Amino acid sequence: MKFKDFPQAVINENVDYTVKEITNVIKKYGPRESGNENCFAAQKHMKKELEMFSDEVHFEEYKMAPKAFLHFTKLVSSACIIAVIACAILQFLGVMPLTNTNPWLVAQIVVTAVVAISLFITGMEFLMYKQFMDPLYKKVTGHNLVATRKPTGEVKRRIIISGHCDSAYEWRHIYYCKGKGMTIFMAGTIVSAFVSFVIGVLSIIFSLTGADNAFCNFFVNYGYYWHFFTVLNMITLLLFVDFKTISPGANDNLTGTYSAVTALRMLDQAGVEFENTEVVCMVTDGEEAGLRGAKQFAKDHYEEYVNSGVETAVLCVDTLTDLEYLNVYNRDMTGTVKHNPKFSQLVMDSAKDAGHDDLKFANVFFGSSDAAAFTQKGITATCLAAMDPTPADYYHNRRDSYDRLVPEAIKTGYEVVISTILNFDEKGLN
Repeated sequence: MKFKDFPQAVINENVDYTVKEITNVIKKYGPRESGNENCFAAQKHMKKELEMFSDEVHFEEYKMAPKAFLHFTKLVSSACIIAVIACAILQFLGVMPLTNTNPWLVAQIVVTAVVAISLFITGMEFLMYKQFMDPLYKKVTGHNLVATRKPTGEVKRRIIISGHCDSAYEWRHIYYCKGKGMTIFMAGTIVSAFVSFVIGVLSIIFSLTGADNAFCNFFVNYGYYWHFFTVLNMITLLLFVDFKTISPGANDNLTGTYSAVTALRMLDQAGVEFENTEVVCMVTDGEEAGLRGAKQFAKDHYEEYVNSGVETAVLCVDTLTDLEYLNVYNRDMTGTVKHNPKFSQLVMDSAKDAGHDDLKFANVFFGSSDAAAFTQKGITATCLAAMDPTPADYYHNRRDSYDRLVPEAIKTGYEVVISTILNFDEKGLN
């Protein structure tokens, strides 16, 4: 079937269904912290729906530490603030050991070491999404919900439509500044910390080598004062995440979740039966905890998705709201991960087949989507999303409720998803 032959009435009905379902889920289950009872209850609600138009539905359990991913912001900021202020106080009280070359040498060594460790933790957690801090935090049980619509014949292709149903801890910068200036706050913190590290290293080197010129003496005698500017930025990082307030997660990412759910529902309502293509709906948990659910699923299904001989691709849908930013995100994880170019192009071509010629290839330049977890593991994947990268004023805060849903954006996203499924069935990637 071509997209032009797919009944528009089915898509329209599913957009209405989605708005009603998202409203119902938020009212009934509330905010859904990664791995908590509300998130699992919402998934069980979706499971009942999926059982009506799927051949097989099941849960897959795994363990995760929901606070490990973002709690580093409080650890590293506190460590840097304490190190800078404590060393300065000890210095002025005459307690800090003195040296002939630089009275600030010991303080610089301590602060530079703390900043270096903090930058390393930030890189491991937020840049590379490694589960670096997880051993230090309490584990809970997360669930991935998987529903399958089987073909009539042998499975030769498999396409997974995925969305995460957990919602985020509130990011205070976005809530109080309405999305404006968050990038400046975060960039300022990272840059100032990096500059502190460089200044500290230079000060230590110049002190130990006894370098004696105006340039070197400036770092030796005055370099420590830059760290106080870093402290001011670290205070904003300390206050960045409010772990007591959780977003309702209507747009991010119940819109993506219901893209996966309704993909199967729309195929069923339209009477579409594929001969050799299996269509899978996957609702992950733990995306807001550092892609934990997707990472576990990619690990558990690697052999099946890569070495079984069945051509497999994963389309992760994450937020369908700001229509002018509806793009195929072929680069992810702050630009460090490049998604499969063939599949990304297929999604782009499918958007054009659905009458949407204005999509572009884009980069998730701050943060990541579940698609990155699959690509990192070697599984073909890409991401479809429509969110203002400023970011949007509803992103990761209490404004992201059902009153902020945009049916037109949901409909456009659904058209791209259905067109992608139909084209993947017809053409595949190879």
